Amino acid sequence: MTTPHPAVEQADALIDMKRYEQAEALLARRLAEDPDDVRAWVKLCRCHMGAKNGEQAVAAITEALKRDPEDVSALYMQAYALRRADHLDRAEAWQKAQDSLLEALRLDPDNSAVRALLAELLAYYPTRRFEAFQLAKEAVRLDPQDVRAYEALWLAAAAIEDVETYKWALREVLRIDPTNAIALVLVSEQEASKPGTSAKQAADIYADALAVVPDSPGLRSDLDHAGYRMLRGIRWLALLCVAAAGAMLDIFPQAGETARDLPVPLGNRLWTLVPMAAIWGFGAWRRYRRLRTGVRLSVRSVARRWRWARVVLAQAAWAMLCALLISQVPWTERTVPQILFWAGIVPTLATVWFDRRKTD
Repeated sequence: MTTPHPAVEQADALIDMKRYEQAEALLARRLAEDPDDVRAWVKLCRCHMGAKNGEQAVAAITEALKRDPEDVSALYMQAYALRRADHLDRAEAWQKAQDSLLEALRLDPDNSAVRALLAELLAYYPTRRFEAFQLAKEAVRLDPQDVRAYEALWLAAAAIEDVETYKWALREVLRIDPTNAIALVLVSEQEASKPGTSAKQAADIYADALAVVPDSPGLRSDLDHAGYRMLRGIRWLALLCVAAAGAMLDIFPQAGETARDLPVPLGNRLWTLVPMAAIWGFGAWRRYRRLRTGVRLSVRSVARRWRWARVVLAQAAWAMLCALLISQVPWTERTVPQILFWAGIVPTLATVWFDRRKTD
């Protein structure tokens, strides 16, 4: 392979920085000078792919292959472009992409990247998933430091439900590229979904991943859901306070037992505030203050943005209001406190399972 022209190398660097318009202009000038520069056509295809101009990307790589039908990198890029060519018939485009990769493998049998991309394509066909898995394993063997090979392996392993290989491939991707956004999302989801993982622990996992890839929408969404889980948990604290208020008032006396005299003395009523304060202090405030700054900000943001998060907070506030009315008013009969008791508990319990998966 000939050494790329300096203009082509400069354009490649601009593409890496996502400065597609500048890269395209530079490549256009280079191709005006030398229309047979295959490397320039390949980089122009990559530039159009980055800018999501699928039709122009296919046109550029077609020009490259007209000039050198056996250029392996051009064949690889053609398959890559065809795979994402929304303007073409998918079945036809994917078949042509496979043909390009098979030709590239004929020319360069030890090319790990070509094997990895072919594995990714075949993994989408139910009857060819095991073939894809073998291709991906071979790609890893040929180049153990190629992220693309492990990405293909995790996709193929997931397709054949090989969980152990899938998890191993994901971790190998992060070993080589700790900032790989997709792998971080998937690994974080695995860790956060383990049985026994609390909402706080899940939030910390997602916050750690976001520190590495701060612009990942998937991780941001996962952190928001973990924050919502924490907000949902505070309702149980409010329900405990309602239960404590009911116990202080002996709200449902047992048959055959002497009920507590009403009204309850002021000192007893005030004392009920102590366990309520302890419940909120240790169960909510102390835990909240110990959260990482990013997690606290996420919880606040969810409380502002998500309608169901506000519903959860309103339910907790309502339950606490009922608890305070039960415990602090000098009731002379139990009828109204009993109504308040059920009013504080039933609406919340009725939605505990219903709103579990709400996301807005």
